[in-house]
Amino acid sequence: MAERSDLPPLWVLRHGETTWNAQNRLQGRLDSPLTPLGVAQAEAQGRILRAADIPVDATVRVSPAGRARRTADIALAGLCWPVTVDPDLAEVGLGDWQGSTRDAIRVAHPGIDFESDRHMWKFRGPGCEPLSHMVTRVGRVLRGLSGPTVIVTHGVTSRVLRALALGMAPERLSDLPGGQGVVHHVADGRARLLCLESEKARQQKGD
Repeated sequence: MAERSDLPPLWVLRHGETTWNAQNRLQGRLDSPLTPLGVAQAEAQGRILRAADIPVDATVRVSPAGRARRTADIALAGLCWPVTVDPDLAEVGLGDWQGSTRDAIRVAHPGIDFESDRHMWKFRGPGCEPLSHMVTRVGRVLRGLSGPTVIVTHGVTSRVLRALALGMAPERLSDLPGGQGVVHHVADGRARLLCLESEKARQQKGD
């Protein structure tokens, strides 16, 4: 993987809220549409991007999932950066758990510690994508970047990508903030959370 000093600046977005997010249902490689709140979050991300002084030669990479592509369409409306759909930006594959609610998984697997292990458990279920596989494909994304890039992806994918870009062990992905309706700026080995004033209080409480 490229050293963090070799990486161009990144602006990383998670898709807006979906109907399954609102139901606390796991999506993984499945998909569901944005809610009205999700559309508003994508619109907020667009305002953040327009205020971020992103170079005119930036490019965009988007997950192939419908919820990410819809978020990109809304957030990037009127902007002329070239867009590439990159399958390596797909969300973690959740195997047999895709489409299940967290409550159902908690009943079936009472040993999972959802509170202190907020994300690593998603790699351990039946048929789930291993973390090592995700690191490989997300590393390909980073190695393929040649200039300032806006990335529209998913919650777990965003964290793994930012962990690698910051030189962190990917197992520490839960140490990084998430959030919908915000933008994560990574440059020169540092990360900043960009959000509108109306979002700041909610983001301070976590996602």
